[in-house]
Amino acid sequence: MKPQARILLLSALLCAESLGSAFAGQTAAPFDFEHANVASLLNAQQQGTLSAADISRHYLDVIAAKNPQYRAVIALAPDVTAQAQRLDAARVQGKPMGALHGIPVLIKDNIDTADGMANTAGSVLLANNYPTQDAPLIQKLRAEGAIILGKTNLSEWANFRSTRSLSGWSSLGGQTGNAHDPSRSPCGSSSGSAAAVALGMAPLAIGTETDGSITCPAAMNGVVGIKPTLGWVSQQGIIPISALQDTAGPMANSVADAAILLEVISGRTVKVPAAELKGLRLGVVANLMGYSPRTDAAFAASLEKLQASGVTLVDGLELEGLGEMGELEFQLLLWDFKDAIAEYLAGTALPQKSLADLIVANNNNAQKAMPLFGQELFEMSDASKGRAESEFAAARTRAQELAGKLGIDKLLAAHKLDALIAPTTGPGWKIDELNGDHYGGSASSPAAVAGYPHITIPMAKTGGMPLGLSLFAGKDSDARLIGIAAALEPLLQSKSH
Repeated sequence: MKPQARILLLSALLCAESLGSAFAGQTAAPFDFEHANVASLLNAQQQGTLSAADISRHYLDVIAAKNPQYRAVIALAPDVTAQAQRLDAARVQGKPMGALHGIPVLIKDNIDTADGMANTAGSVLLANNYPTQDAPLIQKLRAEGAIILGKTNLSEWANFRSTRSLSGWSSLGGQTGNAHDPSRSPCGSSSGSAAAVALGMAPLAIGTETDGSITCPAAMNGVVGIKPTLGWVSQQGIIPISALQDTAGPMANSVADAAILLEVISGRTVKVPAAELKGLRLGVVANLMGYSPRTDAAFAASLEKLQASGVTLVDGLELEGLGEMGELEFQLLLWDFKDAIAEYLAGTALPQKSLADLIVANNNNAQKAMPLFGQELFEMSDASKGRAESEFAAARTRAQELAGKLGIDKLLAAHKLDALIAPTTGPGWKIDELNGDHYGGSASSPAAVAGYPHITIPMAKTGGMPLGLSLFAGKDSDARLIGIAAALEPLLQSKSH
């Protein structure tokens, strides 16, 4: 059965059977799910107006209604009913509620869950990859009462298979559409996670990023995305590109909700009061602009709003060495991927145990696996010596120095800045199966290569399509960045479904 058919069937079954409301005989008062957030969903459960079962049922209904058009969700967890019943029973018994009690979370389909859902990276080759253990971040979610609702579609292999890939497309899940116009790109690779949150399929979702895979889809779909400092969230149980840059991170409709989700999966305290706008010093990175004239115009208008609110802007800054940094990054990712993917495959029951095996399997299943584009990146990576390349260590040191010490850190210190800002990327382009993505650039690479935090918040819309504003700063500045983002959020155009 095809993934979309499975989703519709399972949703129908789950919604048809009683999910065991913890308040038998009590009719729940109307609840405004369109504007729901973590706090309101928790409060409704505490007040007895909603149960975890009610909440699950609502989001399953939304998925059933919208997913056939947008293809944001690739699979539903088979135990949603049981999860909700356990949580409702615990609450009725007076047991403490976790930070995400009864809150459904969608998970990008490159993260291990030991619940009967395959972990596929969107590839038909991994359709039968059934993990036997939850990834550590999934364990943390369950410990705080989150309901693992399902898995989201993604750019196959996290956009690291071909030089002519199509963001949001996978051989297993098909093409995810942008939440604001399904004919336009959702960006990638966490395409389904961003689109699902924007479409109201779940209040929260987990994405992963190596370079731009959280921030770009979040911006293009009009939601908040946080790429945390490298190492804050465990990489274990995630199908990798490179340990040098891979991290999972939250996607949500607000900075506050994204911060709660980051706290849970990182185990760190990041919920802080919104920063004071007066006296805030933000550096405008001039060479992280130019993605489109409309984007630059919207960014300029946003800067005027910030200045009018008391923010001090330092204009015309440039990060030096971006070209060299980008070349080193690309080479390092190719080298690291060869070994990283072999390490992941070794822990699975799949017949493929190396990148070379995957290349052969893709060629043998080309009609299903590669109908639109090839596997040039796979082949380039496999042709290397992996981490054994003689220049690996030096390239790693130089790339991180350019992005960090000589890049972000230097600008922050020289101008006494709280953070750097830029437009995240341009608006979603028309999906083009013949030519692939029409990507115009983004602000993601410096923070990605340095391993520093990067937050994107909705900034404006152009032609009905969302645009995001990026904030990034030094290592472990996540909480401070969240406070700044929370202060800027109400000044800018808020996201709407």
